[in-house]
Amino acid sequence: MPRPQLLASALLAALAAPIAHADEAKDIDRVTVSASTSRAPNSEAALANTITVIDQEQLKQQLSVTQDISQVLANLIPSFSPSRQKLTNGGETLRGRKPLYLVDGVPQSTPLREGGRDGHTVDPAMIERIEVIHGANALQGLGASGGIINIITKRAPRKDGETFQDVTIGASTALPNRSDSAGYRASYLFGTRKGAFDFVGGVSYASEGLYYDGRGHAIAVNDIQGDLMDARSNNLFAKAGWDIDDRRRLQLTANRYELKGNNDYITVNGDIRTGLLATSARGSREGQGARNRSTSLVLDYTDKALGGGFFNAQLFWVDFKGLYGATDWEDFWRDGRDLHWWDQSQNVSEKTGGKFSWSRDNLFDQRLRVTLGLDWNRDKTYQELVVAKLKWVPQTQYESWSPFVQAQWWISDKVMLTGGLRHERGTLKVGDFTTIPANAGGSRFVRGGSPKTRETLPNYGIVFEATDALKFYASYSEGYTVADIGRVLRGITTPNQSVDKLVDLSPVVSDNREIGVDFDNGRWLAHLAGYWSDSDLGSRLAFDRNTQSYFVVRERTEIRGIEGNIAFQFAGAGRVGLGYAQANGRYDSDGDDRVDSDLPGINISPDRITAFWDQTWSDTVSTRLQGSRALDRDFDLKGVRVASTDGYTTVDLQARFKLPLGQLSVGVENLFDEQYVTYYSQSTPRNDTYVAGRGRVLSASWSHRF
Repeated sequence: MPRPQLLASALLAALAAPIAHADEAKDIDRVTVSASTSRAPNSEAALANTITVIDQEQLKQQLSVTQDISQVLANLIPSFSPSRQKLTNGGETLRGRKPLYLVDGVPQSTPLREGGRDGHTVDPAMIERIEVIHGANALQGLGASGGIINIITKRAPRKDGETFQDVTIGASTALPNRSDSAGYRASYLFGTRKGAFDFVGGVSYASEGLYYDGRGHAIAVNDIQGDLMDARSNNLFAKAGWDIDDRRRLQLTANRYELKGNNDYITVNGDIRTGLLATSARGSREGQGARNRSTSLVLDYTDKALGGGFFNAQLFWVDFKGLYGATDWEDFWRDGRDLHWWDQSQNVSEKTGGKFSWSRDNLFDQRLRVTLGLDWNRDKTYQELVVAKLKWVPQTQYESWSPFVQAQWWISDKVMLTGGLRHERGTLKVGDFTTIPANAGGSRFVRGGSPKTRETLPNYGIVFEATDALKFYASYSEGYTVADIGRVLRGITTPNQSVDKLVDLSPVVSDNREIGVDFDNGRWLAHLAGYWSDSDLGSRLAFDRNTQSYFVVRERTEIRGIEGNIAFQFAGAGRVGLGYAQANGRYDSDGDDRVDSDLPGINISPDRITAFWDQTWSDTVSTRLQGSRALDRDFDLKGVRVASTDGYTTVDLQARFKLPLGQLSVGVENLFDEQYVTYYSQSTPRNDTYVAGRGRVLSASWSHRF
């Protein structure tokens, strides 16, 4: 049976991979996507969309330069926003919309109260690979308006009797060195397979120092949203499997991750008007440092021959707590009892759910694969003020039952059709609640409700293999999510409101139309895709200068963009490549159902160019030089320029050396010590987050498998 080759970004996987042997390039587009991403076993794509697979070798390569997964994604995917280099990933988008983060197919995002912490729930040492589906789709249900980022954790050895122990020790520092810039990390992984049983488990610890910019100034900590610097993290991970027989398998995965700020520094505000950047100074903020804490249990069961097909069932439980830094609420109680009330908010989310699917090939004696499935998900989320012991956002529960069908049909040796339907039946439950007294106008009673949603979300596509080297594809898919419900509920200031009547709680349905072409003749690799993404009732974050906070605006949005990559394999063990992504986002600012203004920078990333050169110099030495250019961007409101950002270029260098015992990896981030203001800082009008990006950073690590 022919296999679809539209894994456009198995190209990206190829573009980023170090080339150790020339023949490795011959089969790079044969990378398959896991069932937890595609919802079909051994699938190269359940949708005819651009897909990126970041494999273990690429991940090791990127982690030699940075431990920030957002930065890894940005380095390899031009349409992903430049990393904020913070604990929060608010403002980081894929194709101008929020992606859905998964770990082994389990949702990590908290869409009911978007806290921007879903990219940091597992340590990089526990990651095997990352799979990304670009563009809105409903394959995994709620949240994938920009695409899917599925983090696949480490796996046990494949061969019976095999055992491994992986040890990694690493350190990093600013260059020139600063005494408080040093970071340290260590991890240990153990894996074994004996007969029907297998196990892989690990532990990691990391401590990060202060970050410095290209001029040697301390970068401001984000003491409210949270930061990756001046922080420490630890992770406990275990995965145990039992092959009941040659067709059935049971697997249990447990993960406990925590990242906590040390609270040793405070922000010294900058001034956007004068160009003064925010910095850090010694000191501690009231309360505790910002923190992420995620605990999860996942049970997977597979049967390769149930009813002549492949059956997969997954049950999961995720408990997440995201603590934010303290804020001075001033006269919080509105009665003068305390004019400087310091409090911290915490997002608390508990997800339970199940995913069930059954796939069968060669139906009706055709090269037809059909997958039937049912997803159940219950998400309970609230945001509390830990000192006042009040709920800023009331407990909100979203429960959905979603049957789906997905098909892939090779109607000839050259043409494959894909298509599917997902029916989302969800209920949002919010009890009666009273807003906090600090809101404008004081506390307000809000009558609860149970709004229900019913959406049928289609997808369909076609793949045409013109030759062995040249492939074309086109697709349409819809994604489904909710607006930031918590932000809407906590911001109510009008009396006599009812949850059932709030239009801002209506779901966001975004579509993704895409056409693309891939070319691979063994030496040249090329990919080009164009996409159109629209939402009749989109969700945009707008900034209120009076309250210095963001609020949700519901309006029509349209995004248009292109992605392109090209790579050339030299006759020897070397490769060069170039990538480009461009997107224009517009929204309806006056309610006439016609887009007329540019989406702001928190909603859409800059146009970007990336480039790399991989070279294997000998059996013991290989290097990678990579660069990224964020281009200038202007923002118009009905044709009048209201903001702009300046572009910047960063270059990274990575080298790996095989030693008599183990391997040494050395990375230099921002090789030329470029001084630049981050894209997010330029496109948001806040003096406390107006910061530069990291200057030159040296990282080194030693790893060995025993």
